[in-house]
Amino acid sequence: MQLIDFELRGEYITLDALLKAMGVAPSGGAAKLMVAEGRVQVDGRDELRKTCKIRAGQVVSLAGVRIKVFAAAVGQSPAG
Repeated sequence: MQLIDFELRGEYITLDALLKAMGVAPSGGAAKLMVAEGRVQVDGRDELRKTCKIRAGQVVSLAGVRIKVFAAAVGQSPAG
C-alpha cells in the first residue's frame, strides 16, 4: 500500500481536490466519479460526498493508497 502524507495549508480541502492534488485521480471529474462509485473511504468509512471537507488528522483511503492529512506547521520558516 502506498502511504502519502498531505500537508494542509488551510482549514480544509475538499475530497475531490485532494484526490486530484495527490495524483490519485487524473482530473477533478475522475476524482468525483471515484467518490460517487463508493471507492473512497474517509477515516475507515465509505464517503459518497464528492466535496466532503477533509481536515487535519483525517485519513483518506482507496485501492492501494492511504493519504494522511496533517496541519502545516505555523510560523515555521524555510531552512536556508
